[in-house]
Amino acid sequence: MRALALLLVLMALSPATGQEPSPVEGTRQPVWRCELPGGTYTVALRAIVSVSRHEYITDGVAHVTEVNVDTTGSLSVRFYFLEPVAATSPVGLGQSTLDKAQELAREALDRTGQQDLWRKVVKNYPTTTHAKTVEYRIESRDDLDKLFNSADTAFRQMRPATFRPR
Repeated sequence: MRALALLLVLMALSPATGQEPSPVEGTRQPVWRCELPGGTYTVALRAIVSVSRHEYITDGVAHVTEVNVDTTGSLSVRFYFLEPVAATSPVGLGQSTLDKAQELAREALDRTGQQDLWRKVVKNYPTTTHAKTVEYRIESRDDLDKLFNSADTAFRQMRPATFRPR
């Protein structure tokens, strides 16, 4: 009887076998991780409630494709890809306004030596700053689609994964 009790205690103290390790070094809990030029986001799979993708037009100049990973925590995360609204769009002004804004932003960044800033999220406080929201700008729709598929598959299958754009 004592031998059985000792065996049960030893089994409880030993690491679980057959559990797939997380791709994040040194982590035992299954996570989904996203490594981007603008930062890294890691979330426990047990905390993910939903993964969604949607599209919208913002201020008549940009078509936004956005992926959200909703969690049980109080922090929201958004990943998005921006592209100009076509000049023939019913919204109207789109392309020329966005081209001019991009040109001015690039000129300013070239003068300050911060060219990589254009690839990151730009917020205008308080208009675009959302409390407890982390945002990442993705460089291509293809990468955003792959990010969505990675997060969605990890969530539905409860399998750890790490997404890195190409």
